[in-house]
Amino acid sequence: MIPVPRSTALTALALLLLLATGAGCSRPSGPAAAGADASQRALQNKGSDTMVNLALAWAEAYRVERPEAAIAVTGGGTGTGIAALINGTVDIANASREMKEDEIEQARAKGFEPMEHLVAIDALAIIVNPANPVSQLTIGQLADIYTGRITNWRELGGEDAAIILVSRETNSGTHVYFLDQVVRRGESDNRDIFAPQTMLMPSSVGITSEIQRNPHAIGYDGLGYITEHEKVIAVAQDAAGPFVLPTVQSGADGSYPIARGLYMVTAGQPTGSIAEFIAWIVGPAGQQIVAELGFVPLPQE
Repeated sequence: MIPVPRSTALTALALLLLLATGAGCSRPSGPAAAGADASQRALQNKGSDTMVNLALAWAEAYRVERPEAAIAVTGGGTGTGIAALINGTVDIANASREMKEDEIEQARAKGFEPMEHLVAIDALAIIVNPANPVSQLTIGQLADIYTGRITNWRELGGEDAAIILVSRETNSGTHVYFLDQVVRRGESDNRDIFAPQTMLMPSSVGITSEIQRNPHAIGYDGLGYITEHEKVIAVAQDAAGPFVLPTVQSGADGSYPIARGLYMVTAGQPTGSIAEFIAWIVGPAGQQIVAELGFVPLPQE
């Protein structure tokens, strides 16, 4: 199992799911206190576009078990969700990365300690066009590609063609994770950045569309969003290998080197309906949905 640190097919759209008759109730005012009972209004859940389909599926299934539940799910990116939690307009922020130190300090300035709850694991897939002959890359090669030190597929055993870089936009938690763990190789003192020619996409749809359209493009996306229209690259820490494809199994056992935790963040220790919802998500029913959508479920006791 991978060590998990502390701490989108749909994005930038107003993805709103109101799952009970109380949908017209007001949103939180002030920090969305985790101890407050949200049963009389729609519980507000916002953030990571990587997680939005998963969050929608959780909300739908939860309502089947608890018809009185009211859960509003929106995307917008990890940074947007965390900002909303800090500003007190949501109960739960979905995050595909750990919180940044400045975000934690902002939350403390608002009078609460943010709590990150691990709810799933995601194997981040490296994808290219199916016509691309390259089938495996190391973390070092990916770092050189995305910083612009390697610019032609010929240097990697592919065609004599310029590499087209595709990435999520900077507000995305997936972008931040890829920058830290791949571009900067997980080195805290590394200050490498994405090459200026990198195309920044607001959603998984944008990345996969460019990959399918352009035979020389390379991108990355959550495992749950990969289709048969993209070719998935096997990745190794270094040239000695092994080169591993992202799967639920390789994400869970740690053999795939680009795997990360997915989080729900609350303002303090959750209680009431918020705590009940998160407990259901990390339990067997919620984790079955994680596996069904192509993400990596948490180990169950």
